[in-house]
Amino acid sequence: METVEKLREQEVVRYMQPLREGGSLPALVEADDTYKYVLKFKGAGHGVKALIAELIGGKIAQALGLPIPELVFLDLDEAFGRTEADEEIQDLLRGSHGRNLGLHFLSQAMTFDPAVTEVDSLMASKIVWLDAFITNVDRTAKNTNMLMWKKELWLIDHGACLYFHHSFTNWEQAAITPFALIKDHVLLKQASKLDDINSFFREILTDDTIKNIVNLIPEEWLLWEDGDYSPEQLREIYFNFLSKRLSNSEIFLNEAKNAREKLI
Repeated sequence: METVEKLREQEVVRYMQPLREGGSLPALVEADDTYKYVLKFKGAGHGVKALIAELIGGKIAQALGLPIPELVFLDLDEAFGRTEADEEIQDLLRGSHGRNLGLHFLSQAMTFDPAVTEVDSLMASKIVWLDAFITNVDRTAKNTNMLMWKKELWLIDHGACLYFHHSFTNWEQAAITPFALIKDHVLLKQASKLDDINSFFREILTDDTIKNIVNLIPEEWLLWEDGDYSPEQLREIYFNFLSKRLSNSEIFLNEAKNAREKLI
């Protein structure tokens, strides 16, 4: 069975500052390994589902060789944040005790600007294919969710992908949707090698790789109050969704290619 690198587990020791971008209110924190991380809280916004999307989307990107900051499980002790003066932040911390998710902080990184930095067709095709596969709605010109760090492009923030899991009414149908929102992708115009990338990535993402990624989801993130599924059943649904979507990749591939033709 193919292996997927497991996440390190660290304890948060210092809340440094909120990063007031979007609705999830992530924060810059320091962990007990002395490194700084962008912490995504399970008590914020869409809760654990956003963390699951961040974890799966990020690990798939990593498996495909795309650059993302290291993902780390970050634990919050029950006593953490009691002295925080901001009530909103205190509530967020109180609702996030236990396991959360962090991304290694890329110090002095700059937000990717498509008007300043040109992305080659191969990299653009890889990123567009990834986002069409994981149904990532959040890589647009208004919000690229990419950084330039040490003259390299880095992908961040996959919490808005896999949006089918916010309803779970028909994951089978969701798995074969064309994903029309790919038309708004910031790199679509440059993505001229989608067919080549599709063949290449389908060889990399085996069932074993997908299953190993899904198995990284902590059980406490799968104990949903608004559903009747067990953690094992939820992992199976995530695996089946991704596996079925991959085996039908021509559906989202053709959608992306047709949307690109309208731009060029």
